[in-house]
Amino acid sequence: MKQERLHLLVLVPMLLGISSILYAQQSIVSSSRSIDWSKAGVAGGISVRSAICATLDPDATASTINTAIANCGSGQVVKLNAGTYNLTSGIDFAGRSDVTLRGSGADQTFLVFTGSASCLGQAANLCINGTGWWFSYYGPGPPTYVAEWTAGYAKGSTSATLSATTGLSVGMRMVLDQLNDSTDTGNIFVCQAKTTCTDEGGTTNGRTNRAQHQIVTVTDINGTTVTFTPGVYMPNIRSGQSPGAYWGYSTALSSGNGVEDLSIDATNGQAAAAITLIYTHDSWVKGVRVLNCPTPRACVNLYAVDHVTVRDSYFYGSNNYVTGSTTYGVDLFGTADNLVENNIFHHRVSPFVANGDQGSVIAYNYVFDDYYTPSPTWMQASQYSHEGGNGMILEEGNEGVGIKGDIIHGTSNLFTFFRNYMHGWETGKSAETNPVNLYAYNRYWNFVGNVLGESSYHTAYEANSQTSIWRFGRASNLIPRDTIAAGTMMRWANYDVVNGTRFEAGEIPSTLSPFGNPVPASQTLPASFYLASKPSWFGSMKWQPIGPDVTGGDVANVGGHVYKLPARVCYENTPKDAKGVLTAFNAKSCYPSGLHAPTSVKIVR
Repeated sequence: MKQERLHLLVLVPMLLGISSILYAQQSIVSSSRSIDWSKAGVAGGISVRSAICATLDPDATASTINTAIANCGSGQVVKLNAGTYNLTSGIDFAGRSDVTLRGSGADQTFLVFTGSASCLGQAANLCINGTGWWFSYYGPGPPTYVAEWTAGYAKGSTSATLSATTGLSVGMRMVLDQLNDSTDTGNIFVCQAKTTCTDEGGTTNGRTNRAQHQIVTVTDINGTTVTFTPGVYMPNIRSGQSPGAYWGYSTALSSGNGVEDLSIDATNGQAAAAITLIYTHDSWVKGVRVLNCPTPRACVNLYAVDHVTVRDSYFYGSNNYVTGSTTYGVDLFGTADNLVENNIFHHRVSPFVANGDQGSVIAYNYVFDDYYTPSPTWMQASQYSHEGGNGMILEEGNEGVGIKGDIIHGTSNLFTFFRNYMHGWETGKSAETNPVNLYAYNRYWNFVGNVLGESSYHTAYEANSQTSIWRFGRASNLIPRDTIAAGTMMRWANYDVVNGTRFEAGEIPSTLSPFGNPVPASQTLPASFYLASKPSWFGSMKWQPIGPDVTGGDVANVGGHVYKLPARVCYENTPKDAKGVLTAFNAKSCYPSGLHAPTSVKIVR
């Protein structure tokens, strides 16, 4: 009884903290345009494990490591001692759950790959995966079970009426979706059609012609009524778009796996990604250094996953220094509710790319030296919306060069950017040099408390110019300008180097219907839209570090409104080689020791 009471005493203030976050957040951004982001990432926080099932030395092969993972007990650790591991094939978790692969530190344990694991068709040097195709984007076939979604469409709804529940059970993941829009009604427009709304057409990040989808967890089944968590995110679900649901079989997913405290050299690894997580949930990447990430895809490929955390890591460059457009940092492909927090992205083309994601949080990451060889003067943005169906994503507290919503593969809606610093320029860049740069049909985005621009470069506030702070509704190669987009945007309390801090009622879509936003009653901003208090990994550093209400900051040319992030200080204080690559990165040395406080309440599943 004493232990149960203690848990209750801990839980109550956490719940109160989350309630206060939502109250402060939704006093600025209306509930129709936002969600509860406090539950992003691993539910309850990353597991801290001490029991070691196997300890391996640098003479271990990938096969030896894979066998140790396969034989490891639940909640235990495969420990890799210090040294260099030359691996001719990939590390594969092969459907295991609740296992941690832990090095002795990213500055001590080095995995050098010359091969990869198949990773269910997503070749990776290190693969954390489920055991089978619970639903399919690329193949080998359609989802195992499909049903019509006949009622329960309202935003926030936690139950749905389905035409069938065969094969579905409590605890399983289920995907909710609906048909793309065939015509633009001037509201939320979900589209992937080439020449209609995109330059290249959609990719298969969901069922055909169903880009908008959300992964949920089933908590109860009563006849054909299915209860789930979280509630419906998007406010545009309607019967005319043939809403549906699909799921696989209960053994298809893995969960509770982690990779920690090691370095990966992917230069010759013959993979699409250094690390891929596919068909898993509540898993993580923490304290990892990746050098020369694979060119075909990403440093970390998140594929059909939810509640994954990527944090405290350093990602550098591209293998063979080839940097085409598909060279991402973290790729969110058909995902939901992930947390990418407190990482360093260096010399990478597109550090964050949303390709069909809902509900994820990208926060407090340091991004610099974006590198794009096809056009050296073209500035690649730090954060991209690149595919149809993206929505309800929070990007908070990041430092980078810019924010972009393109229409290469689809349209997106309802992003929120809070307290980011985007300077919109890098040495030698003269094209796409805008802190915020949105192409046609990226609508209903929210911008609150951001710091934008470079005082020596940007001269215009909002114009069709490379030196303006804001660009909305831009035409592309095939798609004309979107004259509706600008009027759907919500801007409040942003500081820019042209006009200073603005609290303009005219930049709030208060008369818009639907999905309007009242003018905020106060100019006071909360510290965070997802954290209840200052996170432990900030240590003694300034919290909040970015915003118009911040003074005395140590970053130049933005009026004192920006302090360096922990990730930036880590980069600046860590030994480097002649190219500026971190040679002795260790997350435990950079950030205060101790547990990372959970950002969410544990959900019983």
